This record gives sequence, structure tokens and C-alpha cells, in this order.
Amino acid sequence: MILEVAHLDVIPARTAEFEAAFAQAQRIISVMPGYLSHELQRCVELPDHYVLLVRWETLEAHTVGFRQSTEYQRWKQLLHHFYDPFPTVEHYRPVALN
Repeated sequence: MILEVAHLDVIPARTAEFEAAFAQAQRIISVMPGYLSHELQRCVELPDHYVLLVRWETLEAHTVGFRQSTEYQRWKQLLHHFYDPFPTVEHYRPVALN
């Protein structure tokens, strides 16, 4: 399992629009091959900052399967204009689980 961690800084005063667009976009990602689950969290201290956590079966399910798909183009149309700066994305592998 791979955990994708995306730090999302949304343009101030556009958070409601972003959350509405994400409600549509999550339908795209949730049907992709290799997708396991996701959650979007909003920062309490910095309300324009979000973290998106997506669990994938493999790294390639995200970097190749999703990012190189036609569905990703729709994802970009829905979400990418809300970010400033563009998100940083990292991938993590489990070390210890309880």
C-alpha cells in the first residue's frame, strides 16, 4: 500500500468553491484502478490549507494509472485552478502499523 500525501494551499476566499469541486472530483479518483481510499482534511489553524490523503495499491497506480489517464485531465480541470502555490505531493510506504 502507498499513501499519497498532497499539501493543498487553496486561494483565500475560494475554499467553499474548492470543496464543492472536490465533491465532484472525488468520484473520478475513487473508480481508478489501484485506488483504495482517500480523505480530505482542512487545517484548523490555516483554513486555506488542506491535506489530501489517498491510499493506492502501488505507486504506479497513482503516478502512471491515474496521472496518465484521460480522467486525470478532468480532475485537473476541476481542481488545479484553486491552488496557489501548486501542491507538493509525496508518497509513503508503511513502516509500522497497529
